[in-house]
Amino acid sequence: MDESGPGAAVYAEEALLGLLLPFWQVVIGAVVLVVLVLSVGRLARRGKSRMTTALLVTAAAIIGFAVIGVLLEG
Repeated sequence: MDESGPGAAVYAEEALLGLLLPFWQVVIGAVVLVVLVLSVGRLARRGKSRMTTALLVTAAAIIGFAVIGVLLEG
């Protein structure tokens, strides 16, 4: 059976993309982590009241996303 037909290229592309996908997830995660660390450092230099506000807004966003996820799940 000869697998060098038109379908072979499609399988090769899918295999290559499957190998590269985790690498791009790591790159995106690293960029997000760097931006997060820089923004937290800047926020911490601005003072305690700004940190409290930021934590409350972040907590509200997390709770909101969780509620939306639960509502849309069913």
